[in-house]
Amino acid sequence: MDFASLLGIISGIALIISAIFLGGNADVFLNVPGLMIVAGGTLAATLLTVNFKDVTNAFKAAWIVFTRDNTNPQEMIDTMLELSRVSHRHGLLKLGDVESDSHVLKRACNLLAEAASEQVIRNTLQNEIDSLIARHHSVQDVFRKMGAYAPAFGMLGTLIGLIQMLSQLSNPETIGPAMAVALLTTFYGSLLATVVFLPIAGKLHARTLAEVTNLEIIREGCISILTNDHYMHVYEQLASYLPEAQRKPVKIGKQQKDTAADGGGAKGNAGKAAAGKQQKPAGPRG
Repeated sequence: MDFASLLGIISGIALIISAIFLGGNADVFLNVPGLMIVAGGTLAATLLTVNFKDVTNAFKAAWIVFTRDNTNPQEMIDTMLELSRVSHRHGLLKLGDVESDSHVLKRACNLLAEAASEQVIRNTLQNEIDSLIARHHSVQDVFRKMGAYAPAFGMLGTLIGLIQMLSQLSNPETIGPAMAVALLTTFYGSLLATVVFLPIAGKLHARTLAEVTNLEIIREGCISILTNDHYMHVYEQLASYLPEAQRKPVKIGKQQKDTAADGGGAKGNAGKAAAGKQQKPAGPRG
């Protein structure tokens, strides 16, 4: 679970609610017609703009933001190093036995096992990267549109409230409460846009960048394996995708080469590939 996302949205809503209760009567911030205008109008306009399937995919992706951890590029680098060792010991054909949750890594290993050319591997994996960016962009665009529509419908609700208020100017005592109700829809629209829709779109964009980095590591690692580079050369090429402080030490026999200034970095090697005959190499979750 991504606790940063969960903590962010809970703390944001909690602080706003606390400020409302500390400011006095919280009942004045509840207006059902205003919520209907903002929430219903935003959803209706979004459905009118994009396909229904894109909307459902967007909400599924939003759920993933809170339930799935970020992918770790260091783990992918470790996996590609293990695959490099396997290819040197047993040949490229052995990579066809790789089992992985990442369909891209599995496909790349199959291409290596089939002795595909460098250009074929590069083009295939680049197409995977481009299609992933396109799919994720359509999902992010749904929340960006909702983030734009919500304040607009909030303003629309305010105008409706002002019209109703001005129609009752003969009764001055109702002007103040009516004005408060009219402004609530603007509050609802701004709240949904700034606390929910736009932050989710931003988080999905960050996830896309992380996944693209992993796919680029797979692509460059496969090219290095194909050209029969030593696994230390593979590491040197792939380490550039990480900040220097996060690069993990790599062992060379009994010696250890540390390319990081402090030797820090992400721990663990999910999906470590084994070179034994009875154990298949495994990749990380993709």
